[in-house]
Amino acid sequence: MTLKKLLNISVLLTAFLAFSQSKVKGVVVDVDGNPLAFASVIFKNSTEGTVSDEDGVFYLSSPNTHKELQVSYVGFDKLTVGIEKQNQYFKIVLKESSNQLQTVTIVAGRIPKKGNPAIALLEKVWARKKSNGLKMFPNYEYEKYEKIQFDLNNIDSSFTEQKIFKGMEFVFDQIDTSRVSGKNFLPVYINESVYKVYGKNKENNEVVREDLVANKNSGIGAGEGVTTYIKDLYVDYNIYDDYIRLFGKSFTSPVGKSGVNTYNYVLADSANISGKWCYNIIYYPIRKNELTFKGDMWIADTVFAVKDINMQVSKSANLNWIKEVFLERDYKVENDSVILPEKDYMMADFSLRKKKSSMGVFGKRTTYFDSYSFNNPKKEDFYKKKSDVFADSIYNATETYWKTHRQETLDKNEQGIYTMLDTLKTVPKFKKIYNLGVILATGYVEFPNFDYGPVFSTFDYNDVEGVRIRVGGRTYFGINDMWRIQGYTAYGFKDRRVKYGLSYKYMFDKQKRLIFGIGHRDDVEQTGAGLTTSNDVLGRSFATSGLFSSGASNLLTDVQLTNVFFSAEPVDNINFELNFVQRNLKSASPAFSLSYIDDNGNIQNKTQQTELGFAIKYTPRRKVFGNGVERKNVNDNFPVFYLSYANGFGALFNSEFNYQKLQMYYKQPFYIGAIGRTTTTLEVGKTFGEASLALLNIVPGNQSFFNIQNTFGLLNYYEFVTDTYASLHFEHNFNGRVFGKIPFLRKLNLREIVGIKGAYGTISQSNINRNLPAFQSLPFLNLEAKTIAPSKIYYEYNVGIDNILKVFRLDFYWRGNYLHHPNANKFGVKGSFGFTF
Repeated sequence: MTLKKLLNISVLLTAFLAFSQSKVKGVVVDVDGNPLAFASVIFKNSTEGTVSDEDGVFYLSSPNTHKELQVSYVGFDKLTVGIEKQNQYFKIVLKESSNQLQTVTIVAGRIPKKGNPAIALLEKVWARKKSNGLKMFPNYEYEKYEKIQFDLNNIDSSFTEQKIFKGMEFVFDQIDTSRVSGKNFLPVYINESVYKVYGKNKENNEVVREDLVANKNSGIGAGEGVTTYIKDLYVDYNIYDDYIRLFGKSFTSPVGKSGVNTYNYVLADSANISGKWCYNIIYYPIRKNELTFKGDMWIADTVFAVKDINMQVSKSANLNWIKEVFLERDYKVENDSVILPEKDYMMADFSLRKKKSSMGVFGKRTTYFDSYSFNNPKKEDFYKKKSDVFADSIYNATETYWKTHRQETLDKNEQGIYTMLDTLKTVPKFKKIYNLGVILATGYVEFPNFDYGPVFSTFDYNDVEGVRIRVGGRTYFGINDMWRIQGYTAYGFKDRRVKYGLSYKYMFDKQKRLIFGIGHRDDVEQTGAGLTTSNDVLGRSFATSGLFSSGASNLLTDVQLTNVFFSAEPVDNINFELNFVQRNLKSASPAFSLSYIDDNGNIQNKTQQTELGFAIKYTPRRKVFGNGVERKNVNDNFPVFYLSYANGFGALFNSEFNYQKLQMYYKQPFYIGAIGRTTTTLEVGKTFGEASLALLNIVPGNQSFFNIQNTFGLLNYYEFVTDTYASLHFEHNFNGRVFGKIPFLRKLNLREIVGIKGAYGTISQSNINRNLPAFQSLPFLNLEAKTIAPSKIYYEYNVGIDNILKVFRLDFYWRGNYLHHPNANKFGVKGSFGFTF
């Protein structure tokens, strides 16, 4: 065959492939040119469709060939137009119908519920939601295929022709067009996983075991940071719940009962889908600036369950860094009584700007469910066992295996992505771009098997050390490292001292996560900046920094800390730890004293103490990434319960004090429907026996200009000292629920926060007598008024404005009592920076 014939065949094949799909876009308006929001746009004689946005704009794509487009809008005549070419642009003009419905029209405001056939249909769905799908079976099994992908989007010639990409032009051969938004995109990361899922339905709960069978990935970062990021955003959700949680926020579900107060529903069509008669309902939000969706759903007759649903986050929703979010869920009907999940698709368009033409990143997750089987009961212990995620077979699955178990065939671009990305990572210029991104995201500079950093801790300042320079790093071979060494050294130009910290951890049992650790730190720190005792040898409180302090940063402690521990996690999210801790503590500044009176009546300036301790940490619903000695949390909506006991041995290693210390920490975040998220933190503790000030419990103050978690914004350091305490912090973020209703504030996407904090505590007379030299030196302790501990509950409250310019939060604090204390702060303003959606 000649070269010319080959070229002709290639051109014909390309043309055939191009037209074996349909892509259209446009706008829907009335005869006066006013955009019609939430109009139904479908390919005629199909169920493939979309709903126009608030501006009447739509984009629709299908892998199948369609010749006609059908557009409808309640109160207007339905219109059908021919499709003549790919990416054809339509301006659809609809005329008002002469027999339009008087009570059901798609306009701003609320459609009456009474007599609405869509609401009547949804009521049948709500009545059946607890008895549909997998809940019908005592036990079940299925295979799950998941594909996660990151793509650069809105790539134009001004980007691809930049000098920085010279020598990397081959990358742009992989550009394709999104079927959801119509934007072009370039894949930069892909991960594929196959799971075997086993479930058991009990009377009031469901037990699920999920085994990873195969995994394959390539792209920027080899998956560590990217996978953490994407899994943190895309949590599992149930469309039948009242609220769907995405990006740390609660979106009102269009299928939940609460949707009737948030959405307008219109019964638009009916059709036979996969042999099942279904009804089409269009829904859209009644009000702007709320966390809502717009789209449509198909309800299967007889079973009265959702067959297919499309959900697109409203443009006016109070979200940062996100231009679009699209969710799609499909179910298959096995028979007249069984409907099961078949496909789940999620796509978010992340961008620094919401301008349509600005570049961004698509984050996509596609999940398929197949090979269902039922009535194959397992023993109770089966669901408690964990699969071996370290097995080599998981990460070395052959291409033949993937072709058999990949429930969605990779398209042309995805097939080439593994080769393209592996090649891209060898290009020097790209490696420089990637390394810069890693530094900004993690704070570390990557070298082979070693990370330098955190770079943001390199420079600091306080009144004791003066200018401080720090260098450090960690070993890093991968996310499943069995051991890790971390360390740092620092130097203060004022105190002319070298500080350091070094730790080593090794996991010698993968399944039960048995870990041995040892570490030592010799450094200067602001102690008393937290109630619950920390034994972290590399930790350093933000309060230690004087760069952002509203007062003197000279109440610092010279800390020498050695920690040896064994930990185990025999059950997911229940961690046990046994530790041996040795502390040497003394004042690092002449500004105050940590002196105490010993048993012989002598004043001692240094505390030397040895403890043997035991701790339990329970974190239900926590999800983690990685299986090595150190893991990352990929969600923050789980409760934390921590209980610790420490015994201070006076006769061991020259220790001075005999005491027992019991502490409990409990943090509970929870969502309150559509009005936001509340976080409560409770800390209680008691020290039985006598101890020096350095070992007692200081109610944590905050003298910086910034918010510090679990501290009191208007307390000075060492203003209250206790040996028995209780502390409660309450904060609620309304997520813009109030500001969103104020016209001149609505577009700023501000978010309201209210909070109150309280602390109660006592201290024994023996501990007061023991620590009198130290108490007399503390500048903020009111020794004369005998308010060393807050025996009358101390409290303060705050009102905050979050999301200022998308990155800044400003809080206004008021002090409730103890106004007579020396230099008491009655009012304060503090800020914080953060990246939130």
